[in-house]
Amino acid sequence: MNKYGYVSGMADEMTLYIDYKVRSGFMEKSYIHRMRKFDRFCAARGITDISFTEDDSRAWGEKRPDEAEYCHYDRINLVKNFMIYLSRKGYSVYIPKDIKSLPSTFTPHIYTDDEISRYFEAVDTYDPKCGNRKNRIQLPVLFRILYCCGTRLNETLGIRKKDVDLKAGIIALRETKNNNTRYIVVSDELKFLLSRYADRRFYELSDNDYIFSCRNGHRLSLRLLYDFHRKFLDHASIPYFGEHKGPRVHDFRHTFAVKSFKQLVDSGKDLYVALPVLSTYLGHKTIYATERYLRLTVSIYPYIAKKWEASINDIFGKEHADEKD
Repeated sequence: MNKYGYVSGMADEMTLYIDYKVRSGFMEKSYIHRMRKFDRFCAARGITDISFTEDDSRAWGEKRPDEAEYCHYDRINLVKNFMIYLSRKGYSVYIPKDIKSLPSTFTPHIYTDDEISRYFEAVDTYDPKCGNRKNRIQLPVLFRILYCCGTRLNETLGIRKKDVDLKAGIIALRETKNNNTRYIVVSDELKFLLSRYADRRFYELSDNDYIFSCRNGHRLSLRLLYDFHRKFLDHASIPYFGEHKGPRVHDFRHTFAVKSFKQLVDSGKDLYVALPVLSTYLGHKTIYATERYLRLTVSIYPYIAKKWEASINDIFGKEHADEKD
């Protein structure tokens, strides 16, 4: 049962809890490492059975030197939810008090139309002097999927030949954050670009091969794409302010969401219709993960607030803790 190598008295229940979360649609790897830290904590405190006291909770909840607020929040609430799970199974355990995550002060970069134009001119004119010559034809397609479809980078790099239906203009995303396959419909322009790319590349790929790959056939790495992104920003004369300030690759997703909300408003769609549609398309587990994009859109386009703000507050309240995208 204990397939993760945990050693404390809670090892078996930790394994069952992770299995339960995976069945609920969460990624296994996001829990294994974090739960391993708690397992070591339990072992160090001599916890040999299913027990967790208020003193244990106090020790686990103590903020560590140089620990970021979000990491502290995540660590506390991981164990809190685990203890709720154990309590519902009939175990007598102390449930830690909840702590609230501090509201994020980070504001994503929303690319302007002019920046997008300059950025893709840099992508399209990229000419590698050495290295993987395929990048000249695959990077324009890859980055357009990120911008035009609002996909996450990791799930875009996970697209295989069998996932692309060129006739219908549909791409299946299987390597997703929440481990649930979802489908995106591409525009006619992007469909045409994908077809041209397929003519040049797909004949040499098997169905299970990644469509964006290195010379050895492995999928492109995140690090490599981040490096290309910095080059394209530089060539497009778009200032880069630092690793955590951007503009980042992930900001294409933010830009897609904001522009999509604006388009839905301008076309007369009601929020109660628009919200679940976009939330599903973005691959969010709940509409609360989509709320941050909605409020960001309102802050950028004040006229939208007049149409939707009452509905936003009615659905979410004036404040709500965002789920991480």
